[in-house]
Amino acid sequence: MSQASKRYEELLTLLNRYAHEYYVLDEPTVDDAVYDSLIRELRDIESKYPELISPDSPTQRVAAVPLDKFVKVEHHVPMISLNDVFSREDVEAWVKRMDKLLPGSTHEFFCDIKMDGLACALIYVDGVFTQAVTRGDSRIGEDVTMNVRTIKNVPLRLLGEHPGRLEIRGEIVMYKDDFAKLNQVREREGLSIFKNPRNLAAGTIRQLDPKLVAARPLNFIGYDVLAESDIPTNREAYELMSEIGITNSKHSAVFTGLDDVMHFVDEWDTKRHDLPFNTDGLVIKVNNRKQFTELGTVGKNPRGAVAYKYAAEQATTVVKDIVISIGRTGAATPVAVFDPVQIAGTTVQHASLHNADEIERKDIRIGDTVIIFKAGDIIPQVESVVTELRPKGTKAFDYPSELARQYPELEFVRPEGEAVYRVKGASGPLLLKRALEHFASKGALDIDGMGEKNVVALVDAGLVHDLADLYMVTKEQLLELDRFAEISATKLSEAIAAKKQPPLSRFVYGLGIRHVGTQTAIDLVNHFGSLEKLAHATLEDLQNVEGVGDVVAESILAWFADADNIKLLEKFDQLSVKPKSDVVSGGKLAGKNFVITGTLESMGRDEAAEKIRALGGTFQSSVGKDTNYLVAGGKVGESKLAKAKKYGTEVIDEQKLLEMLK
Repeated sequence: MSQASKRYEELLTLLNRYAHEYYVLDEPTVDDAVYDSLIRELRDIESKYPELISPDSPTQRVAAVPLDKFVKVEHHVPMISLNDVFSREDVEAWVKRMDKLLPGSTHEFFCDIKMDGLACALIYVDGVFTQAVTRGDSRIGEDVTMNVRTIKNVPLRLLGEHPGRLEIRGEIVMYKDDFAKLNQVREREGLSIFKNPRNLAAGTIRQLDPKLVAARPLNFIGYDVLAESDIPTNREAYELMSEIGITNSKHSAVFTGLDDVMHFVDEWDTKRHDLPFNTDGLVIKVNNRKQFTELGTVGKNPRGAVAYKYAAEQATTVVKDIVISIGRTGAATPVAVFDPVQIAGTTVQHASLHNADEIERKDIRIGDTVIIFKAGDIIPQVESVVTELRPKGTKAFDYPSELARQYPELEFVRPEGEAVYRVKGASGPLLLKRALEHFASKGALDIDGMGEKNVVALVDAGLVHDLADLYMVTKEQLLELDRFAEISATKLSEAIAAKKQPPLSRFVYGLGIRHVGTQTAIDLVNHFGSLEKLAHATLEDLQNVEGVGDVVAESILAWFADADNIKLLEKFDQLSVKPKSDVVSGGKLAGKNFVITGTLESMGRDEAAEKIRALGGTFQSSVGKDTNYLVAGGKVGESKLAKAKKYGTEVIDEQKLLEMLK
């Protein structure tokens, strides 16, 4: 109880600060998903210990007070918010609670897209638009009539005859395409780019100058109607909006069974990305509005509706441990291990911390509450530490001590000027396995069947002692191992033999030379033309290669000067492993450098990179001064867009890239 009380007070203080920054200052410091994750933890504590519930808890109010920039207006009916649900079990529990309150009643469920915008009410008197009021704190909002009048899809007079007062509730949003175009214009003008459509829409409506609002492409999308006459169902209210000229999402539906509701939920989990506006879930309501009223509210949330939230791309969790992983080059990479958390639809339990300097910079400690996100929806990373929730007595992570504790049999060194600790000597079965996995990987030689488990089997059986030994493994030797039968042994032995004349750039990359990635390997091959010339290149020769600096040149020189590596290359030659030069001369994209951010619809990033290189272009991993084009796919990385703006790099979409690749 005492621990829960302490955690509760810490969460309460932090969440109220976040709410003030978001609603009052209009300067949010964390993503919505972070706030949602922490408030779920707060609700869990309140559920277990209701005696801890404080009057200033975010669960006891809808939102913070409105800004003072506009006249305050009291809502005729409060604009209350909905309880969040995240699974079928949550929805089933909600239905059971309604059944207890309305025994014997049958329910129809009205489902609609939950838009990610600024909630607003439009007031019409005798069919004429008279006022627009933001949600505010649910009871009192802000009069933003003059600004909303500039939104082109808000009718100044409703279609048909509508005597009396009519209130349309909905969201003010900016469409994704309009947002992207606006940012492109700002980039060309050398202005800072906006972060996301939701914040931009909210910030725009709060501008005092209606001319500025009119210059930005906003839209109003309705979701409910309040009228003096009775509207029996939410479906009829939705249809009424269409009749009177109010835009709605066009994707609502009514269901009688929970299975159909959940099918609708699952269907939109993927389709929502194709909507013109952003959304983070669906609204599920009791369709019968009389039942909705009879169910009433609990606290400040209606019992007759919930908001189904899709998996967030950020979440908070607590670091349980920091373990160190040894990579194929002997690099020691720290990994944070934490309680399982859902991010972007998958369960995540660990994230790379990159290196000792990154841990020190972010001051990540065991026991810390951290914000986890997925880079490009793929790689989990720690964004930052919520230091306000740090337990007392935690100590900074001692990297050298942890290396000695976790790997007492190994000795580590940290080269001057580098952030990464490495295994001294970089040898042994562990490193050999990593090197083999890299050599056979898709980006290198792409040997089908040489996955992690088969690599381990070959090394543990003593069949492979270096990369070249791979070509000495026979089908008969494979059949002696438990993992292989006739077909699998035949396939792997044939796959290895088929890679005796691999493209030279892939072979160079597969050797695992430090600092030599895919593009650097291609640049080296294009410059030297053969492995022999590369192996005998001087430091000055290497420095003359486009994109190869002092550090990379010294690393390449050191690799080819190492006695063991010289023997390895000789062994490859003796086994008739003869890489073929894949020099690209000329090509329509020659001299053009490309970076891709976000996801492409027509192809994977690796495939796009290969097509660019096949036409003489260069594929880069990050935006630099020499980058010509930044291809912006879906879910773009803001840091790359910012760098593109800084360096004057042209930002193009996927369609433009496809035209260039023809």
